[in-house]
Amino acid sequence: MKIYQSYQDFSKIPKSTIVTIGTFDGVHIGHQEIIKQLSNNDRQSESVILTFFPHPRIVLQKDTNVKLLNTIDEKVDLLKKAGLNHLIVQPFTKEFSRLTALDFARDILAESIKTDKLIIGYDHRFGRNREGSFEELKDYGKIYDFEVEEIPAQNIQNITVSSTKIRHALEEGAIEKANSYLGYHYMLTGTIVSGNALGRQFDYPTINLNIEEEYKLIPKSGVYVIETLIKEQLFFGIMNIGRRPTINGKKKTIEVHLLDFNKDLYGEKIQVDLLTRLRDEQRFDSIEDLYTQIKKDEIKARSLIKNGKISL
Repeated sequence: MKIYQSYQDFSKIPKSTIVTIGTFDGVHIGHQEIIKQLSNNDRQSESVILTFFPHPRIVLQKDTNVKLLNTIDEKVDLLKKAGLNHLIVQPFTKEFSRLTALDFARDILAESIKTDKLIIGYDHRFGRNREGSFEELKDYGKIYDFEVEEIPAQNIQNITVSSTKIRHALEEGAIEKANSYLGYHYMLTGTIVSGNALGRQFDYPTINLNIEEEYKLIPKSGVYVIETLIKEQLFFGIMNIGRRPTINGKKKTIEVHLLDFNKDLYGEKIQVDLLTRLRDEQRFDSIEDLYTQIKKDEIKARSLIKNGKISL
C-alpha cells in the first residue's frame, strides 16, 4: 500500500480509482465492511482510502475533548492490513473544511483522485458544514462521471457499530465488548519510560508506558490482561491503568508487568493489546496488601490464558 500526505500528491497517479472516504477511527467491523467492498470490487480501478488527520472535530471544535480509538500510526497500520492499493492522509485544516460539496466532488474526487466509483457508509456527509448528502453525491457523480454506492449500517446482534459506541464501551471498562466491535484487540502504543521501580522490591517489575498522543483514548482505570509482541515473541501480562491510590499517586499511569519476562526495555516502543479486564483499581492499606492482590491477579490471568478463556 502506498501512502500519500495529501490528495495533491496522489493527483500524479494516472489510473482511475475506486474510493472510500472517512475518518475511520478504530477501523472497526463497520469500516471493514466498507473496505471489503472496496477490495473485492471486480473493476480494474486502483483502490483508495481518503482519510483525514487531525480528526475534523479536533480542528473545528475548540473546546472538544474527543478521544480517538487510534493514533494516526495505529490507523495506518490497520489499513495496511486491508490489502488496499493507496491511502491518502489528507491534512484537515479550517481552510480545507470550507470546501463546498461541489468543490470536493469536482476538484478532489473527479480531478485529483480520478474516481471511477465511490463507496461510502450509510451516514456519510461531506463538504462544508457536512452539507453534502448521498443524493447530492449521486448527482455530482452523474456530472463528473463516477458511480456512487452506499453501504448499509453494519450490525452485530441488532446493535449498530460505531466509533462512539466503542468509545463508550472502553470508558466503561467493557473491553471484550469493544474488541467484538473492533474485530481486533484494542491497543495502546507507547514508549517505555522509567518509573519508581517499586515493583522490583516485590519481585513484580513493571514497565511504564508513555503515550505521547494526548488524543488517544485510555480505557477505564483498572487491571487488565494484555499481550504484546517483543522482538516477534508473544508475551502476556497484567496492566494497571490508574493513579496508584495506595501510594497516593496523583498522575494517571499505565504500568505493565509482563509474565515470564525480565529484560530492560527502556526507550523501546511497544504495542500492548487489551484482552480482558480483571477488576477496578483499588486503594489498599499497605504496599504488602497491594502486592498480595497483584499475585492473585497474576494467578487469575494465567488461569484465563491457560484455559483459553481469553481470545488469543
